[in-house]
Amino acid sequence: MLSTDIVPGGARPAASGRGVRKSGHSRAGGFSLLEMVVAMAILGLALGALYQAASGATRNVRSDERFAYGVELARTVLANYAVLPPGGVSSNGETAGGFNWQVATRPIDLGRSALAAASLYDIEVAVRWQDGVRRREVVLNSVVEGTLQP
Repeated sequence: MLSTDIVPGGARPAASGRGVRKSGHSRAGGFSLLEMVVAMAILGLALGALYQAASGATRNVRSDERFAYGVELARTVLANYAVLPPGGVSSNGETAGGFNWQVATRPIDLGRSALAAASLYDIEVAVRWQDGVRRREVVLNSVVEGTLQP
């Protein structure tokens, strides 16, 4: 039976009891102090997790930028030594940003190959830098031509 149905004799059916207090006092709408404290605690935890995620992402971007710079520096140094003087090269340096680079070469023994008249070198370019508490390094290896001695 619906609550709007009228019962013969004019009486209405009894309420189901939901939402009505037995003491006759109605409860004011809103949240209790305990509910507010719990909600604030949950909000604090969520904001703390969000802050940690955002700061971690910022650190990762900064670390990736420094790594990309280290790789580009190594590629640039390698390109600067595309052709080596007789005897090879051993050199190092430092950038203003704290990146240390080092170049080392050693001759490749061509022995009895058809390229015996050529002068080839194995070149290694290493770039090192400090990233927070960690030491990072990029190493590139290649083979380059050396100029022949007269």
